[in-house]
Amino acid sequence: MTEVTKHFTPYQPKAGEEYMNNQQRDHFRKILNSWKGELSQDIDRTVHTMQDEVTMFADPNDRASQESDMALELRNRDRERKLIKKIDETLVKIDADEYGYCESCGVEIGLKRLEARPTATLCIDCKTLDEIRERQVAK
Repeated sequence: MTEVTKHFTPYQPKAGEEYMNNQQRDHFRKILNSWKGELSQDIDRTVHTMQDEVTMFADPNDRASQESDMALELRNRDRERKLIKKIDETLVKIDADEYGYCESCGVEIGLKRLEARPTATLCIDCKTLDEIRERQVAK
């Protein structure tokens, strides 16, 4: 479960409720928008902190340590920027009624999996096969 989805009450489908109906799509839209907002705040906070903390140290070790810390922060923010792009793509899928179905085989991804990973595009079976293939290629 992601940090953001911990703040949301899990969706409880009613008996016979259609998969990815308006209420479910709204539920995931709220989760994704909240997540995107938190990530954007983190990025803004980092930019301001880095601007405030830029100091020229006389000691080369201190300067190297600061540069290393900044490089790590920038890598993390770049990951978050990519995640925001993925969230935006997912929101477009929700609006197009294409959300919640596996891109590979077309089956329902499932509410529990989507709550754990709201940007999931593959069902658990296709994702497992994908990871097995990745491991085989990496060897």
